[in-house]
Amino acid sequence: MATACSTLVSAKRHRPIGLERKAFWMRIGIPREIKIKESRVALLPTQVKQLCAAGHDVLVEHNAGALAGAFDEDYVAAGARIAPDGPALYARAQMIVKVKEILRPEFALLRPNHTIIANLYCERDRVMLDRFLDVGLTAIAAEKAHPHKAGNSPLAGEIAALEGLRLVLLPYGGTGRHFMRHAGVMSTRVIVIGLGLAGRGALRTLFGLGVSVVGLDHTQGTLARAALDWENRDFTAAHIDTLAEHLPQADLVINCVRWDKDRTDHLLTRKMLATMRKGAVIVDVACDRAGAIETSMPTSWENPTYQVAGVTHFCVENLPSAVPEASSVSFADLIYTLVEPVADLGLARAVEDQDWLGAAVVCHAGKVVHERTARLQNMPSTPLAEALVV
Repeated sequence: MATACSTLVSAKRHRPIGLERKAFWMRIGIPREIKIKESRVALLPTQVKQLCAAGHDVLVEHNAGALAGAFDEDYVAAGARIAPDGPALYARAQMIVKVKEILRPEFALLRPNHTIIANLYCERDRVMLDRFLDVGLTAIAAEKAHPHKAGNSPLAGEIAALEGLRLVLLPYGGTGRHFMRHAGVMSTRVIVIGLGLAGRGALRTLFGLGVSVVGLDHTQGTLARAALDWENRDFTAAHIDTLAEHLPQADLVINCVRWDKDRTDHLLTRKMLATMRKGAVIVDVACDRAGAIETSMPTSWENPTYQVAGVTHFCVENLPSAVPEASSVSFADLIYTLVEPVADLGLARAVEDQDWLGAAVVCHAGKVVHERTARLQNMPSTPLAEALVV
């Protein structure tokens, strides 16, 4: 394992043939995540090697990828340089690529020429958004731009299922029902709300353990596909409107529906908790505060659960960080689709070439350019094309 570095460690790099066709080189920084229990890294040596081969200068903070199985020497071998700490990296890099949002201790490190690419969720963090606007940097929200909307969704569903089943065990205050049939006794009964990628990840885990599942969705095609895929399992596919009918028998509810913040209604209300079994558990993958689950509020791995009306709620925001090697691979593959075009072409040309990317730009040059974020934060918005002409 590499030791701490007091200066940037260089690796020999050559400008590739044809690089003159690029708009410019970009110095890209990959800092170590400082969010509590966040063990992922935004880019792995595989992506770093591609960026360096394209002529970009990549800086990686010391030990940024260690928990994900990517060590300093691996990054150096891929062509990167190692920065001794966060301040050194932020001071040199033009693009900052992270997994999670910019936290308060990082605010002072931000500069106007930074382009931040990370899971940001600016619509729920006004303090961070105001800091971005004050600095005048460019912020691109990875959660709004994944071309296939995958991210770590299946992994989040899988971890949610495991954590939920653990909490159903009696020592953790659950109903005490076993997750598989035993001695003729019914197995744990689970409701999975939303059968997209996260929901399907949860189903894969649950069925591997023999659990009885009701899968709910609002789309008939999704329900039909799920019923066909899992026809040999203890599985019932039903419309999401039937949730209330299934709640009294459920030991565990896993919510995989991300709720529109414009909505004031809920799928599972506070009143509905009274119909659930004593010791029942709700795991909210989406973690929207008072979203699909009215009583949900984000929690952390340090304090993952709380109780409302005798029902345990588990609402950890960064579920995939529990398995950093696998989740870093999934995240890095997707965020690279954002990093590469912006690094190669610059923001203006990148959004012109790939319109889906423009939908992820939150702010630029002191202006909010993402209309929905502006509306939810009660702020004026500026069209991206207009903000780019500065």
